[in-house]
Amino acid sequence: MAAHTILYSTTFQSLLHSPRSNPNQPPLFTSFPCLPLTLSAAARKPLTVVAAAKKAVAVLKGTSNVEGVVTLTQDDDGPTTVKVCITGLTPGPHGFHLHEYGDTTNGCISTGAHFNPNKMTHGAPEDEIRHAGDLGNIVANAEGLAEATIVDKQIPLSGPNSVVGRAFVVHELEDDLGKGGHELSLTTGNAGGRLACGVVGLTPLA
Repeated sequence: MAAHTILYSTTFQSLLHSPRSNPNQPPLFTSFPCLPLTLSAAARKPLTVVAAAKKAVAVLKGTSNVEGVVTLTQDDDGPTTVKVCITGLTPGPHGFHLHEYGDTTNGCISTGAHFNPNKMTHGAPEDEIRHAGDLGNIVANAEGLAEATIVDKQIPLSGPNSVVGRAFVVHELEDDLGKGGHELSLTTGNAGGRLACGVVGLTPLA
């Protein structure tokens, strides 16, 4: 069974606004509290690889007021840790998936289907039979904020199944995890429309 955990967190900003060695240096991100959507000039530096650790980020935008940031980290060949922070959602669960393409020329529709290199049917993150991109649901609170930590072995940042260059999508409805009996359950989890999406790109470790 694939190792997968989801932990809801209220400390997402600590990941994005960690203490810096120079207190006079501006923060890496500037935006409203939860969504660091703008990189400061200090963050624009060449990508470097330190040991086998890897880090990536996706900034989610859509036609609605839904937006967010997803940060991914991976050490060596271990599982990838995904930190999610999305605002503007209706309260409750929303399907959250990694899609095949990092193509947003036609909005989130052009990101294609769920990332599925093993040609499986749709399922829950903890299922043996699932798309690699099946990351279950994130849950928005009464203010429309969803924060989560996801740990998953099927979304690496390097190798033949690397997720770099693909896209995260947050959906309108709850993902039924392939068990809802709907005609779309085994392909999309019947999770409804695509509210926002963002392409995964490498980012500096520091």
